[in-house]
Amino acid sequence: MIISRTPHRISFFGGGTDYPDYYLRYCGKVLGTCVDKYCYLSVRRLPPFFDHKHRIVYSKIENVSDINTIMHPSVRETLKYFKVDYGVSIHHDGDIPARSGMGSSSAFTVGLIHSLYALQGRIASKDDLTRESIYIEQELIRENVGSQDQTFAAHGGLNVINFLANGKIIVEPIIIKPERLVEFERSLVLIYTGISRIASEVAGDKIKNIPKNEKNLTQMKDMVDEAYDILVNSSRDLREFGQLMNQSWLLKKTLSNRVSNSEIDSIYERAMKSGAIGGKLLGAGGGGFMVFFVEQERQNSFKQELNDYLHVPFSFDFDGSKIIVYQPQRRPQ
Repeated sequence: MIISRTPHRISFFGGGTDYPDYYLRYCGKVLGTCVDKYCYLSVRRLPPFFDHKHRIVYSKIENVSDINTIMHPSVRETLKYFKVDYGVSIHHDGDIPARSGMGSSSAFTVGLIHSLYALQGRIASKDDLTRESIYIEQELIRENVGSQDQTFAAHGGLNVINFLANGKIIVEPIIIKPERLVEFERSLVLIYTGISRIASEVAGDKIKNIPKNEKNLTQMKDMVDEAYDILVNSSRDLREFGQLMNQSWLLKKTLSNRVSNSEIDSIYERAMKSGAIGGKLLGAGGGGFMVFFVEQERQNSFKQELNDYLHVPFSFDFDGSKIIVYQPQRRPQ
């Protein structure tokens, strides 16, 4: 029995520049963090006593005998990638709903890769997890996904991630004084809109628009360096981070008319009137979670004003994907 725990992420700046269509030409850069909301996967070899060979439990239950008939795309392609020729049982539990903008699909893929490595008695590095999950999602599943979600899930932490034109990915942890880190973490409020969306569809529209959005994407990428300086420079007011988030959100909305909608715009307007300095919708757009920068003394009134939406407490995660239970099977079945 293997149990993996893989974090979800909040992306603050640079989203959109992590699509290969952009960064393989211009280089990309994002700033974000992982949080203590996790994808849990239990994976084990399935004994050969059943009518099915594989059992996959998520929002659906699949009992199949042929990997090619598995409906879950990440499970199907990851098992094929690993050339799994034995029966497996895969059970998923998650802290947040799918299609919510916090990288849940990539956390699943990273966690599954990590679990299969452990099931085979092998150690996977964070770079292994990053590289192979990106390959599976972008090349095998052919999803319209960028490369930041897999990188955050594998590495964890509060980071600047650089995507180079040669395909190399460099993760730079943000070194920040502990008391400033706590202040920053406590200034963020996460709410769930309850709106589900297909991220790949929104992302596909954004990818198609990359040529005409090159200028705005470059501006969003440049904001990463400004946000980094705000965090690490203790002489700067952290409220500037919130103000920059607001600027970035206005730019993000120009990337596709599917990024926002009337309900999201209404939530954002209410949040700004209730004390938020800035905020954004997480993920490609269209729904899911929103994060706002709200000074701590204004958070009670902010939450009361938006009490018709779910507020989700969180802390930063610095571990990345982990194997939290490792009980290897000693005798092959």
